[in-house]
Amino acid sequence: MNTYIPVKKHESRFIDLRGLRTHLHCWGPEDAPLLVMVHGWMDVGASYQFVVDALENDYRVIAPDWRGFGLSDWPVAQGSPGIRSYWFPDYLADLDALLDHFSPNEAVNLVGHSMGGNIAMVYAGVRPQRIQSVVNLEGFGMLDSPSEKAPKRYGTWLDEIKAPKALRTYASLEEVARRLQKTNHRLVDEKAMYLAQFWSKAEQGGYSLLGDAAHKIMNPIGYRLAEAQACWANIAAPVLHVEAKQTEAGLWLSRAGEPVDFDAFRTRFECVPNWKSVIVDNAGHMVHHDQPEVLATLIESHIKSH
Repeated sequence: MNTYIPVKKHESRFIDLRGLRTHLHCWGPEDAPLLVMVHGWMDVGASYQFVVDALENDYRVIAPDWRGFGLSDWPVAQGSPGIRSYWFPDYLADLDALLDHFSPNEAVNLVGHSMGGNIAMVYAGVRPQRIQSVVNLEGFGMLDSPSEKAPKRYGTWLDEIKAPKALRTYASLEEVARRLQKTNHRLVDEKAMYLAQFWSKAEQGGYSLLGDAAHKIMNPIGYRLAEAQACWANIAAPVLHVEAKQTEAGLWLSRAGEPVDFDAFRTRFECVPNWKSVIVDNAGHMVHHDQPEVLATLIESHIKSH
């Protein structure tokens, strides 16, 4: 497979965020307007390369690898590897620390995909003064978790932490690329090969994915929609929600529980004060890979209009 050649070269940086060595993908002049882009679950900051290449104007784009992903550190307990836990509030605190570092006195434009979109939405409601605009890419949130399911959730978590999970290895970078294409059949070979080098590292016997398998452990704390909506209702910045027309999100949510009426599901965002939604055709959940040019235009238009 040939590989994608970036239009805009990235800079790889490491900073300390709350005691964790955190890797950043950075593009653009340091004195350009700041644009922070945060990735989703089992993804990396490099995932935004195609969107950055399509941006018409200069921005200082900062895209971190979340803790436990990419080249960022995995958290450890008291110096021992143990069983690592990933709690949603830690992502909020990591983002807060990132903004303390790069923009302590000015509000920023924030883009988040999937899990990153959910983090961006909650953060924008918790720290409304720090966010100038939000672009939420396919960050729908999860199904509300009823309290009666708590015993089963806690039990599953107790079982899973006793049997650590593992991610499989791959014989070649091409195999990693094909794995990415299995998740997203729209991903062309060149882009798959480009992303594969940031999703994995070469080790004896093959390539391992740059993600902590502990992310796959059941979270014992259920998703509380009312809490999320209380945060969303406090967002002061304008929010652009970008949904892919061929999104797989409805299917995934249905698999997680009862069949989901996705039209009714979208009404959860009615609490957001300044909300606009657009649908991008010929794109699935990884909309930033499928339609980066369309997305870049939407992001820049949203920033300029506010």
